[in-house]
Amino acid sequence: MDIKAEIKRLAKERDAVILAHNYQIDDIQEIADFTGDSLALSIEASKVSNKTIVFCGVHFMAETAYILSPDKTVLLPEKDAGCPMADMVTAEGLRKMKDKFPGVPVVCYVNSSAAVKAEADICCTSANAVNIVKSIDSDKIIFAPDMNLGHFVSRFVDKEVILWEGFCPTHRRLTSKEVLELKGKYPDAVFIAHPECNPDVVDLADHVCSTSGFYTFVKQSDKKRFIIGTEKGVLYKLKKENPDKEFIIAYDTFQCKNMKKITLKSLYESLRDMKYIIKIDEDERLKAYDSIKKMLEVPRNY
Repeated sequence: MDIKAEIKRLAKERDAVILAHNYQIDDIQEIADFTGDSLALSIEASKVSNKTIVFCGVHFMAETAYILSPDKTVLLPEKDAGCPMADMVTAEGLRKMKDKFPGVPVVCYVNSSAAVKAEADICCTSANAVNIVKSIDSDKIIFAPDMNLGHFVSRFVDKEVILWEGFCPTHRRLTSKEVLELKGKYPDAVFIAHPECNPDVVDLADHVCSTSGFYTFVKQSDKKRFIIGTEKGVLYKLKKENPDKEFIIAYDTFQCKNMKKITLKSLYESLRDMKYIIKIDEDERLKAYDSIKKMLEVPRNY
């Protein structure tokens, strides 16, 4: 069986659009209709006419797609593809934190469950987090769940940022020692870091940006060698778009196991059997949608 041809056939039969996050394996990114970061993909999916969305990513991403497109069937090919960072905050835990700091607005990173988004005042992405926090009329904000992104934001805003102590284990494993060694070995290389990295790693970066920002920065740069401080899945598109440039992943196992769970086989089976369908309670969905909608209404150049 030509599994890629069968996936394309089933996608047409099911009237499905296939979305792949930047951290997916190369084969999945290659066969997808759209690749990108989680929110951009969900927004793209809400614009197309397809009745089915197959989200090749992790659970919170498929939830976000459903939040924006409740009239469509949303499939997640691997039901246990989760996100450790998203699991570090619960709706109940966030409610307790809100009780501890009454009246303080909550900014919620999109890397979180629908239930957590429903408890937030506004969402943010790694690309717009600084902009979103600046837009809030309060001298204090609660930022959840990623304390590293929250710490990064605090460098650029004149507000007290109260951090939820969550993190991305994959980005957190990168150490400043490893970065310094690579910089010593490749003195001409530009080090790009994701803001989910530890603050001391971010301090060493020549450029800090979101996942999608890596592609834009590298494409526009006249440099030829880059140290990549994020999940190695980005290498697929970086190499494809910049064949004349060299990329060094910041540490050998810079890989999210959950992001690599989806395979061509599980994507095929998901389309064949219409599994696994993502659903959210409507009241929760509407509250989560409101947090995302407020984010999208903030001017980009705030």
